[in-house]
Amino acid sequence: MTTTRYALLVEYDGGGFVGWQRQKNGMSVQQALEEAASHLAQGAPVACTGAGRTDSGVHAAGQVAMIDLPGSFDPLRVREALNFYTKQYALAVIEARIAPEGWHPRFTAIRRHYRYVILNRRARPALEAGRVWQLPHALDAVAMAEGATHLLGRHDFTTFRAGSCQAKSPIRTLERLEVRREGEHVVIEAEARSFLHHQIRNIVGTLKLVGDGSWPPTRVAEALAARARAAGGPTAPPDGLTFMAVDYEPPLFG
Repeated sequence: MTTTRYALLVEYDGGGFVGWQRQKNGMSVQQALEEAASHLAQGAPVACTGAGRTDSGVHAAGQVAMIDLPGSFDPLRVREALNFYTKQYALAVIEARIAPEGWHPRFTAIRRHYRYVILNRRARPALEAGRVWQLPHALDAVAMAEGATHLLGRHDFTTFRAGSCQAKSPIRTLERLEVRREGEHVVIEAEARSFLHHQIRNIVGTLKLVGDGSWPPTRVAEALAARARAAGGPTAPPDGLTFMAVDYEPPLFG
């Protein structure tokens, strides 16, 4: 029997998952989708590949994934079935469509977009609990934005790379790193073709030191040049990070 490849646009709250990738110690987003997809394959295992591997606690508004199913289902039926079989989780398939020839969610992606949100107030979050990093002391978002400019472009990002990162090279090109204040929130937007493990969270933890006055903005450049994880700031918690979107050429969704 022939198989059909489907592209999925997925959103989820990462708080209830051990991350995107299958783990031995809990439910992952990948496992939830694979188990749901197996119902469309008469119980046979179905592999699901994502455009990015989010950590436990990291959310997604625009994760992209693929599954191969036997036969040829209408994409609407695929979406509805996957949502039915994952309804116990904070996960939803927003769109499903037949993938273009040669398409792959990871290898044909040309850009990934992430957003990190800091709630900058003394009162703890109620409505946004688990979705922001709450910092009670005032942050200078203008200084953070100045510090962020030192990271734009192609660099060795060893300072901002997790010790467990499995990437072959620490070289990445950061196309966008924008910091802005929106009322009580400080929002950091990052765009690149690909990111290192914990790269964004380590950058945010470093920019926080600039925002609270512990570092001048120029020290971000010094940290980058040091090419040593110890030269950077702390790793920001996963709560405030959301995988926003993946770009393909031609566009796949929307």
